[in-house]
Amino acid sequence: MSEDTREDTAIRRFRIEIPKSETDALAARLAATRFADPAPGPDYGVATDRVRHLAEYWRHGYDWRAQEERLNRHPQFITRIDGQRVHFLHIRSEHADALPLLLTHGWPGSVVEFENIVAPLTAGGFHLVIPSIPGFGFSGPTTEEGWDNRRIARAWDTLMRRLGYERYGAAGNDAGSMISVEVGRAAPERVVGTHVTQVFSFPSGDPAELTGLTDEERQALENLNWFMEHKSAFNQVHAQQPQTLAHALLDSPAGLLGWLDQLLGEELDDDFVLANAAIHWFTGTAGSALRLYYENAKAPRPEGRTTVPLALSGSVGDFYGIRRFAERDHGDIRSWTVHPEPTHYLHHVAPEALAEDLAAFYGNL
Repeated sequence: MSEDTREDTAIRRFRIEIPKSETDALAARLAATRFADPAPGPDYGVATDRVRHLAEYWRHGYDWRAQEERLNRHPQFITRIDGQRVHFLHIRSEHADALPLLLTHGWPGSVVEFENIVAPLTAGGFHLVIPSIPGFGFSGPTTEEGWDNRRIARAWDTLMRRLGYERYGAAGNDAGSMISVEVGRAAPERVVGTHVTQVFSFPSGDPAELTGLTDEERQALENLNWFMEHKSAFNQVHAQQPQTLAHALLDSPAGLLGWLDQLLGEELDDDFVLANAAIHWFTGTAGSALRLYYENAKAPRPEGRTTVPLALSGSVGDFYGIRRFAERDHGDIRSWTVHPEPTHYLHHVAPEALAEDLAAFYGNL
């Protein structure tokens, strides 16, 4: 297919078809992996045994073709917005009065984050639009600078209008939580509400903000501080030197596994971890996906409180936000729910519960 022009608004059908030559080349690279020596303890990063386990399963057990078939059961499309190729799933509910819902993933995820929640959401009365973020997966690498959350949000609103949706909801996880909030900020007259799994509102540095914290808020702040002290190195690298890391991730599938697994981890099923890794690998976007952090680090901070209704559905095993800071940044928080499942991927791990939250939130707007 020839490359679209910047002005091309056509929507084209798309199907995932990774050539056998690519799967064979991956198998050869995995077979030739030179694994790191084991670290002296568990605090040095993702363990060699963990990477070896995932690499061996990717080579000998994981069924990419089955994953490819599952995704291809859903209608998929390609369009071009603001000069960038955009891939998306568009799955319509049988309910005549279904609300369009825009679902946005994060890093190191992909559209696979939402596979488990498609059926309960469409059955519950939602049309679903699930795009791959520019620079990720089948949206291909970004080729120009400036693709930060706000530019993506404007592109998502263009996509929804291009599909004929003038009124819709925006929901997401991880970076998708931030992007969904920005969609509401960009198009408050069209976005009926935003539903997120994290609210990224942090202390400003004013000591008065920390007076009278509840036990839940104190625990959330401790979780945030622990994460920043022990697991935030990836954020610094992505925000400052994404291209330096890209060379390693594009060349080594085992290296890619190690880097992604620091935020995927052993609590998730291996097939989910490898589905996301495989999409990064086969599309050659493991490096360009990192640029989202760089672009956001260089972008001006959003100003003013949001006005679109917002709901939080977080997890006890994740940093989901601190409500007093969230209320500083968001003017209409309608619900604040914390689920008992310890995960960063509620849409995957607890799809029925999250679908109920989404239905309740949008049903009350």
